[in-house]
Amino acid sequence: MAAVDTARAHAQAVLRIRGLALAAAALPAAAAVVLLAGRFTGRIGAPGSSDAAGWDLARWTVCAVAALTLLVAAAAARGYRRAVPPQTPAVPLGRAQAPELYRLIEDLADRLDVPAPSAVALTPDCDSWLEDVPAPRPRRRARAHGDAPPAPVLVIGSPFLWWMRAGELRALLAPVVAGTAAAADPEIAAARRFLRALDASLDAGSAPGPAGAPGPGEPRPPRRRPAALTERITERITRRLLGACREHAAELERSVAGWASEQARGVDYGLRIAAQEQVGLAYAGWDRLLTRVALPAWRLGRHPAHLNAGVVAALTELSRRDRLADGYGSRLADRPACDLLEEPGAVDAAVSRLAAELFFGAPASGGWRELEWSDYPADVVDAGWRARAAALQSALDLLAPQARPGAPTLTRLLGRLADGDGERLAAALVARPAGTGAPAPLLEPVRTGRDVLVDHVTAMVCCAAVDTAGAVPGLDWLDGPVLLLGGVRRTDLAEPVAQAVEQGQDGPLRAWLDAADVRSEKPVRL
Repeated sequence: MAAVDTARAHAQAVLRIRGLALAAAALPAAAAVVLLAGRFTGRIGAPGSSDAAGWDLARWTVCAVAALTLLVAAAAARGYRRAVPPQTPAVPLGRAQAPELYRLIEDLADRLDVPAPSAVALTPDCDSWLEDVPAPRPRRRARAHGDAPPAPVLVIGSPFLWWMRAGELRALLAPVVAGTAAAADPEIAAARRFLRALDASLDAGSAPGPAGAPGPGEPRPPRRRPAALTERITERITRRLLGACREHAAELERSVAGWASEQARGVDYGLRIAAQEQVGLAYAGWDRLLTRVALPAWRLGRHPAHLNAGVVAALTELSRRDRLADGYGSRLADRPACDLLEEPGAVDAAVSRLAAELFFGAPASGGWRELEWSDYPADVVDAGWRARAAALQSALDLLAPQARPGAPTLTRLLGRLADGDGERLAAALVARPAGTGAPAPLLEPVRTGRDVLVDHVTAMVCCAAVDTAGAVPGLDWLDGPVLLLGGVRRTDLAEPVAQAVEQGQDGPLRAWLDAADVRSEKPVRL
């Protein structure tokens, strides 16, 4: 029980800091009341006494300070009360959508002897946590009379539901669900509410971003001088309070985590160790799927409708290539956790759409269009190659503005690269506005002009191979778009393309084209 006592001690320390702040705000007003009462009773600075003038000056000075202090305190309290803590975007999962999952979680809470979460939500991330429910304003008075705060929402990373077995998921969620005991503790809950209000009031200095996305958006319009001064003062007070609470807040959460871990130790402890191994594997597969497979589709305004099913395919493929996934076959006999959902496909589609909005944003033109995995090679791989080939053709035309536009052939491209025009081509491609969608700041890698040119030259070669050599676009669950020649994935194209771009040596690439029966003189279909 040491973790419980430590958590409560740090929560009490945070509440003491809050009490000291309230006392500091009330102290000038209390002093002003004493001085005014002394004036009316004649005990302090009575009229006609030798020190009356000095006491009157002190009285009015203290009253002015008290008024200003109360004004600033009222503004700060109003800001804390109105501040809305940010909520993590997630897909709510009702009981009707997952009755078995709710029963599993409630049974787990009973075994742990803690309150059950009030609801369940899914997030496109490899993590799980408890999200506090913001209480409605009308119920705050009722809570002050002894009502317990609402139980938090259990947010589950969606890749866990599709990759893990039901038993593994239960073992993994045990420490998370055990955290509801701390959320029900009055002192810990009050300390957390105070800290969240401080954080949220600082974040309220900017308007919400597009579509209500979290994070700072456009700055608010300039305020009038008195309001701006009050805002600066309250901001400094808030930062001071957060600084004073920082150590206690960190230790509070650390102790709560230790408390939850102690409570969950007796529930599926051995299975939890095995489940933790799957967490790292799921994270690796999810990251690879988003950056290698989903990102090319997002750039074209398409969002794969079943990302979570895709991560299972990616990790299954990894099990064939990497020893990290040894033992996957033995897990197939167990029930997958996604079977706890009534309609896994519909839930997967909602989470996949949220992933596109979170990690990429809005498409460059129009809205999102769903994409089935069966359509990925034609609608994403081939379309992406031809979009980049068209951009490369436009860059080639810019190098010779006086001449007529040339045919989109590999012969023309290789000639330019052999002439040392790689730097100019790269600069033209980087300067050209992207026509395949807005950049993805969370996932888009930082690329040099040479990297961009290599990507476009590779796309041009792939288009030529499809048009003249019978190649087909394909999807690799771990690497994304691939070129298939004779049903076999070609992985030997990167080196000759890099030599042609970086050194101007087109010989190795021409040899590759000849060996693959790709006709470089034929125009590419853009």
